Amino acid sequence: MAEEAVCSICLELLTEPVTIGCGHNFCRACITRYCEDAVRGSGNAIPCPSCRAEFQIGSFRLNTQLRNLVEKIKEQSLKPGKEKMATQCLEHEEKLKLFCEEDGEAICLICMQSQAHRGHTVLPIQEAANDYQVGDTTDLREPIAQTHTYLSGEIP
Repeated sequence: MAEEAVCSICLELLTEPVTIGCGHNFCRACITRYCEDAVRGSGNAIPCPSCRAEFQIGSFRLNTQLRNLVEKIKEQSLKPGKEKMATQCLEHEEKLKLFCEEDGEAICLICMQSQAHRGHTVLPIQEAANDYQVGDTTDLREPIAQTHTYLSGEIP
Protein backbone atom coordinates (compact mmCIF):
# COMPACT_ATOMS: atom_id res chain seq x y z
CA MET A 1 0.00 0.00 0.00
CA ALA A 2 2.77 2.45 0.89
CA GLU A 3 4.45 2.02 -2.52
CA GLU A 4 1.32 3.46 -4.18
CA ALA A 5 1.87 6.61 -2.14
CA VAL A 6 5.43 7.16 -3.38
CA CYS A 7 6.29 9.74 -6.03
CA SER A 8 8.20 8.11 -8.90
CA ILE A 9 10.20 11.31 -9.39
CA CYS A 10 11.57 11.94 -5.87
CA LEU A 11 10.91 8.42 -4.51
CA GLU A 12 9.47 9.85 -1.29
CA LEU A 13 5.93 9.79 0.10
CA LEU A 14 3.78 12.08 -2.02
CA THR A 15 3.52 15.70 -0.93
CA GLU A 16 0.44 17.48 -2.29
CA PRO A 17 -0.29 14.58 -4.67
CA VAL A 18 -1.61 15.55 -8.08
CA THR A 19 -2.87 13.36 -10.92
CA ILE A 20 -2.10 13.97 -14.59
CA GLY A 21 -4.20 12.90 -17.58
CA CYS A 22 -2.87 9.33 -17.81
CA GLY A 23 -3.74 8.72 -14.14
CA HIS A 24 -0.23 8.75 -12.65
CA ASN A 25 0.35 10.68 -9.42
CA PHE A 26 3.27 12.87 -8.43
CA CYS A 27 4.15 15.48 -5.82
CA ARG A 28 2.93 18.87 -7.06
CA ALA A 29 6.44 20.32 -6.69
CA CYS A 30 8.09 17.37 -8.49
CA ILE A 31 5.82 17.41 -11.53
CA THR A 32 5.98 21.21 -11.71
CA ARG A 33 9.79 21.09 -11.71
CA TYR A 34 9.69 18.26 -14.27
CA CYS A 35 7.45 20.39 -16.52
CA GLU A 36 9.77 23.39 -16.21
CA ASP A 37 12.74 21.27 -17.25
CA ALA A 38 10.85 19.57 -20.09
CA VAL A 39 9.34 22.75 -21.53
CA ARG A 40 12.81 24.09 -22.36
CA GLY A 41 13.04 21.55 -25.14
CA SER A 42 9.44 21.32 -26.34
CA GLY A 43 5.99 22.85 -26.42
CA ASN A 44 3.11 22.48 -23.98
CA ALA A 45 2.68 18.72 -24.42
CA ILE A 46 5.04 16.85 -22.11
CA PRO A 47 5.54 13.07 -21.70
CA CYS A 48 4.54 11.52 -18.38
CA PRO A 49 7.65 10.53 -16.39
CA SER A 50 6.13 7.07 -15.79
CA CYS A 51 4.44 6.01 -19.03
CA ARG A 52 5.41 8.71 -21.57
CA ALA A 53 1.76 9.54 -22.41
CA GLU A 54 1.58 13.22 -23.26
CA PHE A 55 -0.16 15.67 -20.94
CA GLN A 56 -0.61 19.43 -20.92
CA ILE A 57 1.32 21.65 -18.51
CA GLY A 58 -0.88 22.69 -15.62
CA SER A 59 -3.50 20.02 -16.36
CA PHE A 60 -2.89 18.18 -13.11
CA ARG A 61 -5.53 17.90 -10.38
CA LEU A 62 -5.11 17.56 -6.63
CA ASN A 63 -5.81 13.95 -5.58
CA THR A 64 -7.51 14.38 -2.20
CA GLN A 65 -8.09 10.66 -1.62
CA LEU A 66 -4.43 9.90 -2.13
CA ARG A 67 -3.46 12.88 0.05
CA ASN A 68 -5.60 11.44 2.87
CA LEU A 69 -4.01 8.00 2.40
CA VAL A 70 -0.51 9.52 2.59
CA GLU A 71 -1.47 11.31 5.81
CA LYS A 72 -2.63 8.00 7.32
CA ILE A 73 0.63 6.31 6.28
CA LYS A 74 2.60 9.13 7.90
CA GLU A 75 0.53 8.87 11.08
CA GLN A 76 1.17 5.11 11.21
CA SER A 77 4.90 5.60 10.84
CA LEU A 78 4.93 8.02 13.79
CA LYS A 79 3.15 5.65 16.16
CA PRO A 80 5.07 3.44 18.58
CA GLY A 81 6.20 0.27 16.85
CA LYS A 82 7.71 2.04 13.86
CA GLU A 83 10.79 -0.11 14.29
CA LYS A 84 8.63 -3.15 13.56
CA MET A 85 7.33 -1.61 10.33
CA ALA A 86 10.85 -0.84 9.11
CA THR A 87 11.83 -4.49 9.43
CA GLN A 88 8.63 -5.91 7.96
CA CYS A 89 7.54 -6.33 4.34
CA LEU A 90 4.63 -3.97 3.72
CA GLU A 91 3.07 -6.35 1.21
CA HIS A 92 3.43 -9.68 3.05
CA GLU A 93 3.95 -8.54 6.66
CA GLU A 94 6.95 -10.86 6.88
CA LYS A 95 10.35 -10.02 8.34
CA LEU A 96 12.77 -8.47 5.84
CA LYS A 97 15.63 -10.97 5.87
CA LEU A 98 17.04 -10.61 2.35
CA PHE A 99 18.45 -7.92 0.06
CA CYS A 100 17.78 -7.93 -3.70
CA GLU A 101 20.88 -6.52 -5.40
CA GLU A 102 19.14 -5.83 -8.73
CA ASP A 103 16.40 -3.72 -7.13
CA GLY A 104 18.50 -2.42 -4.24
CA GLU A 105 15.87 -3.18 -1.62
CA ALA A 106 15.22 -5.34 1.41
CA ILE A 107 12.74 -8.14 0.73
CA CYS A 108 11.08 -11.00 2.59
CA LEU A 109 11.21 -14.71 1.74
CA ILE A 110 7.86 -14.51 -0.08
CA CYS A 111 9.06 -11.57 -2.20
CA MET A 112 12.13 -13.59 -3.21
CA GLN A 113 9.86 -16.26 -4.73
CA SER A 114 7.67 -13.70 -6.55
CA GLN A 115 7.94 -12.84 -10.25
CA ALA A 116 9.35 -9.43 -9.34
CA HIS A 117 12.54 -10.90 -7.83
CA ARG A 118 12.81 -14.36 -9.42
CA GLY A 119 16.29 -14.87 -10.83
CA HIS A 120 17.73 -11.85 -9.03
CA THR A 121 20.86 -11.96 -6.89
CA VAL A 122 19.64 -12.08 -3.29
CA LEU A 123 21.82 -11.90 -0.16
CA PRO A 124 21.06 -12.23 3.52
CA ILE A 125 20.35 -8.69 4.66
CA GLN A 126 23.21 -8.61 7.19
CA GLU A 127 25.71 -9.72 4.55
CA ALA A 128 24.44 -7.02 2.18
CA ALA A 129 24.69 -4.43 4.95
CA ASN A 130 28.35 -5.33 5.43
CA ASP A 131 29.01 -5.24 1.67
CA TYR A 132 27.32 -1.86 1.18
CA GLN A 133 28.60 -0.24 4.35
CA VAL A 134 30.21 3.13 3.66
CA GLY A 135 33.39 3.88 5.54
CA ASP A 136 35.00 7.28 5.93
CA THR A 137 33.24 9.71 3.58
CA THR A 138 35.67 12.63 3.97
CA ASP A 139 37.36 11.65 0.70
CA LEU A 140 34.01 12.07 -1.10
CA ARG A 141 33.59 15.77 -0.31
CA GLU A 142 35.50 17.01 -3.37
CA PRO A 143 33.71 14.78 -5.96
CA ILE A 144 30.34 15.67 -4.40
CA ALA A 145 31.16 19.39 -4.57
CA GLN A 146 32.24 19.03 -8.21
CA THR A 147 29.04 17.17 -9.08
CA HIS A 148 26.93 19.82 -7.37
CA THR A 149 28.77 22.58 -9.29
CA TYR A 150 28.26 20.71 -12.57
CA LEU A 151 24.55 20.09 -11.95
CA SER A 152 23.90 23.70 -10.97
CA GLY A 153 25.33 24.87 -14.30
CA GLU A 154 28.36 26.59 -12.81
CA ILE A 155 30.84 24.65 -14.93
CA PRO A 156 34.34 26.16 -14.55
